[in-house]
Amino acid sequence: MDLLNTLVDKGLRRELPTRDEALAVLATSDDDVLDVVAAAGKVRRQWFGRRVKLNYLVNLKSGLCPEDCSYCSQRLGSKADILKYTWLKPDEASQAAAAGLAGGAKRVCLVASGRGPTDRDVDRVSDTIKAIKDQNEDVEVCACLGLLSDGQAERLRDAGADAYNHNLNTSEGTYGDITTTHTYADRVDTVQKAHAAGLSACSGLIAGMGESDEDLVDVVYALRELDPDSVPVNFLIPFEGTPLAKEWNLTPQRCLRILAMVRFVCPDVEVRIAGGREVHLRSMQPLALHLANSIFLGDYLTSEGQAGKADLEMIADAGFEVEGAGEVTLPEHRATAGGGCGSHAEAGCGSQEDAGCGSHADAGCGSHQGGGVCGSAPAAAATVTEQPSDARTDLVAVRRRGAGTDLAPNA
Repeated sequence: MDLLNTLVDKGLRRELPTRDEALAVLATSDDDVLDVVAAAGKVRRQWFGRRVKLNYLVNLKSGLCPEDCSYCSQRLGSKADILKYTWLKPDEASQAAAAGLAGGAKRVCLVASGRGPTDRDVDRVSDTIKAIKDQNEDVEVCACLGLLSDGQAERLRDAGADAYNHNLNTSEGTYGDITTTHTYADRVDTVQKAHAAGLSACSGLIAGMGESDEDLVDVVYALRELDPDSVPVNFLIPFEGTPLAKEWNLTPQRCLRILAMVRFVCPDVEVRIAGGREVHLRSMQPLALHLANSIFLGDYLTSEGQAGKADLEMIADAGFEVEGAGEVTLPEHRATAGGGCGSHAEAGCGSQEDAGCGSHADAGCGSHQGGGVCGSAPAAAATVTEQPSDARTDLVAVRRRGAGTDLAPNA
């Protein structure tokens, strides 16, 4: 169709689609979804080949969050039966990270629930970063600790952090419907602090909270303007015991269209499939690899993910390959320029990738279900899609292994 041909041409030239074109991708029918995937796949292969970057989450501090983000199982007042524990010691976190690195991950995402770190917390995380890098010199480390105060991003950078994650999660217009204990502007400020400190910024979204197509396009265009290196796309995991427990608004086809829209808007950015892929994409996960070039390996922060071995088999069976530790994730023009899709003047998407925690289901600091700082707010914006009759609520499983337990992690 003409729309897809136009979007492919723009993606190959790193040109920004119009808002109407982005909305049109979300409005395509299920009958056209394979055509949409094929078109966006051409853009993905142009900039990332068939490589898939693996990232691994370590939940340094679980639950006990004072924020009221409606989507988060760790939020204030959450009744979700998740693991709750305070800070892991550096050696415990390093041991947890080792499992993911052994499974092929090249980036470790260190996440902690809470509004934001104290200076003592930054010291703790700095010690943890050192412990991990002492054992794995080439590993990338991303921190996801919530809202940053002045000077904290610089301290994390000096400690060896490579990236910082803090998701926008949803559009500015609907943010107040999701969270009341901090603002959309607070989140933007933290991403800008990470940028200014020379950290690779990671910021993404959560789909499936009842938002409209316009909201999805708004947040993706806002991310483009922020120019993160990484854009994690989370799909809401409706945890029992949270205000959004009944928000089952996604189908596998809807998830694929959302990922395709993100790829067209951010053609040469690392797009990561984060929390919720197992719950909502299910058997169509391999198709999503044609759109995103990055995934989380194994479990998330408070929910279980697909077995790490199954992730690796899926990547191989779909004809992709795991990105090696010595390979540069971003295309050369972004990796060397350190900024948007080439440059802001080129109107590219302006966002590189993932880095950070950004994992819905869990989320802790800035990740969907854990989308960032966690919390408890009013219900979400009005639902615009009918709830699928085949929602797989049985696929929502609380994490009972790995960090914070005596059981081996899934990696």
